[in-house]
Amino acid sequence: MRRIQAGSALSAFGLGFTVPYLYVYVAQVRDLGATTAGVVLAVFAMAALVVLPFSGRAIDRRGPVPVLLVASGLAAAGAVAMGLASSVPAAVGAAALLGAGTAVLQPALATMIVWCSEPVGRTRAFALQFFLQNLGLGLGGLIGGQLVDVSRPDSFLLLFSIEAAMFLVLAAVVGTVKTAGSPALQGARPAEGGRGGIRALLGHKAMVQLCVLGFVLFFACYGQFESGLAAYGTEAAGIAPSTLGLALAANTAVIVLAQFLVLKFVERRKRSRVIAAVGLIWALAWIIAGYAGLGHGSQAMATAAFVSTYALFGLGEAMLSPTVAPLVADLAPESMVGSYNSAFALVKQLALAVGPAVGGPMGASLHGPYIVTFVLFSLLVTVLAVRLGKQLTPVQNQPSLATKPSRIVVRHQPEKESAAAA
Repeated sequence: MRRIQAGSALSAFGLGFTVPYLYVYVAQVRDLGATTAGVVLAVFAMAALVVLPFSGRAIDRRGPVPVLLVASGLAAAGAVAMGLASSVPAAVGAAALLGAGTAVLQPALATMIVWCSEPVGRTRAFALQFFLQNLGLGLGGLIGGQLVDVSRPDSFLLLFSIEAAMFLVLAAVVGTVKTAGSPALQGARPAEGGRGGIRALLGHKAMVQLCVLGFVLFFACYGQFESGLAAYGTEAAGIAPSTLGLALAANTAVIVLAQFLVLKFVERRKRSRVIAAVGLIWALAWIIAGYAGLGHGSQAMATAAFVSTYALFGLGEAMLSPTVAPLVADLAPESMVGSYNSAFALVKQLALAVGPAVGGPMGASLHGPYIVTFVLFSLLVTVLAVRLGKQLTPVQNQPSLATKPSRIVVRHQPEKESAAAA
């Protein structure tokens, strides 16, 4: 498990070097224009949508380690190709490789965590993964910002080379994990020729409801960070572009500082109620964002409110990380863990593709409707979470119940009473 978590953190560290600068690199450094940069980002997202429907079945049939090794190789090749890309076809091809490779890494890693953990311990395992990934992304972005120089394309080649190296390190570290001897794995490997697939998943009412809930979650939060909310902040609230970096830093800081404090709260409560509470927290975050752009306070107050919005989103993310991913694993049949993880990753990717397309134009020009829309979406999270709770078993909804000792006490009945009863 330690090697899985270390590899996950290192891959996030590598991604942090390049993700914030991909648009600038294609549009300005390589001088391919804003349109090409948009196409590259779209291809990056579309590649994930293409490969994820097939990756889950491959993970279930071949195991997560071989799939992860192939995905790491594709991602590393894509990173190097992107660093060398000087034409439109080269940049688009590199984006396809990079997007396909990185998309498969998360469901493969999630499946490995499931295979190597007991249900009761998965909450902490996924919380730790989320913490380490955010820490890695933050550190990678911080160091990458010190190395990058828009006037020197070679500095970007260095960033992409570091990213590629981290993917190869991930493959080397996780490739040494031997899951076959794990006690948690007994009976978890899919039987040869077992049936499952998309029909089985779509017939699982709780999983379908969780996927719908997941789409709304990612659409209302992650899908707005670098598009609609950023456009709203600069256009409506008059936030300086540099403040966007401060807001994202506040988001990461809250996640890193609050993750394990929140974990103690989450472990003792029903998952559906935790997710419902996140919807309420995010509704408050959007209301505060509305004050930042539509209120009549000072610029300092607007800036503080905008940064607070990102911080509240971070609190909600810290509550979701030990809740949603383990729930996907607990709902999955033993032979379809990879398929369920990949399906949920596909839902997330769809939300991340639709979110900017809807939120970007609204955040830039329709300021009032934008805030109202996403307050309502956040409240919808609460409603869907309450409905999902009705489809879950008590242990699926609150795994800590499985470890609680029984409160049933054997009562001794006197012989006379027993005889009379007979």
